[in-house]
Parts: sequence; C-alpha cells; structure tokens
Amino acid sequence: MAAKIYTKKGDLGKTSLIGGTKVPKNHLRIETYGTVDELNSYIGLVNDLIEDTPSKIILKEIQDRLFTVGSSLACDPDKEPLMKIPDLKEDDVVLLENEIDRMNDVLPAMKHFILPGGHVAVSTTHVARCICRRAERLCVNMVEHELFVDPLVIKYINRLSDYLFVLARYIAHLLQVPEVVWKPRING
Repeated sequence: MAAKIYTKKGDLGKTSLIGGTKVPKNHLRIETYGTVDELNSYIGLVNDLIEDTPSKIILKEIQDRLFTVGSSLACDPDKEPLMKIPDLKEDDVVLLENEIDRMNDVLPAMKHFILPGGHVAVSTTHVARCICRRAERLCVNMVEHELFVDPLVIKYINRLSDYLFVLARYIAHLLQVPEVVWKPRING
C-alpha cells in the first residue's frame, strides 16, 4: 500500500519548516516559498508549450534551481537541518545571463514597451515573469522583516525575471509572432 499523501498535521493552520519549527501557514516565509513553487509550476507549463530544445533544457535546469531556492527558503535559519540542502551557486546566475545574451543576439532591439500576448506560450511566459517578480518582492520583504534570505537567492530570482522577459520575446521571435507594442493613449 502506498503512503498516504495527507498527514492531517496542517489542519489547524500550522506547518513545519525544515528544522521542525512550527509556523502559521500564512507566515511570510511560507508565502515566499509557496510563490516560488507557483513560479516553478508555471515554468513547467511554459516548457510544455514551447518546442525550442535549448530553451526546454534551460527551463528544466531552472525548475531544479527553484527547488533549491524553495528548500533554502523553507529552512529555519536558526536550526541546522538534518538533511543536506542543495545550494545555489553564482554559476546559476551566470547561466541565466548567458542565456539572456544568447537570445538577445537574435532579437531586434526594443524600441517600445511591449504587452504580453500574441501567443499562449508568450503570454504564459509573461505570467511566469510576473510571479517571479512577486517572489522577488516577497524575498525582499523577508529581508526587510529581518528574516534570513540568502542574498544569492534574491539575485537569482531577479535575474530569472529578466530571463523570462527575454524568453517571452524569444518565443515570439521563434514562432514569428509579432510583439504587441504598447501604444499609450495620450489625451491632448
């Protein structure tokens, strides 16, 4: 018989961090790593919607790194976890920067703001970018509330949102979908 997925331990609105500390399910740390999990799910959806093999490989790497980020955020920083938690490395940020540069090399220069849209894969990538920005804001909020966040996590999430923006443009380019240029209404 398979192990049951439910434990009933969270029925009263509490959960445990890695290290055993119990916190309310609406704790800022839980909200933050929950948002990273949401981002990871959307990146999986983006990966399912695109066909570009190099991008699919990078997206799988990103999903792996987001599990690392989530693990880091789920730890009680005052307790040493019994299990070894994977760590983020500066090379993970460099990978994103290299991919941004690779995609930008084939994209036309941006001369206007663009709106999310044109194709479901493009729009979904922009949704992932927005969730990524929310995750970044939550990480910064944690720091502002004196909750430990590895500075490399914030750097990675920041660079990831840049990557997702460029990826959305790159996907549009590969699909030969015109970018939706924002044309502001000017009352005058």
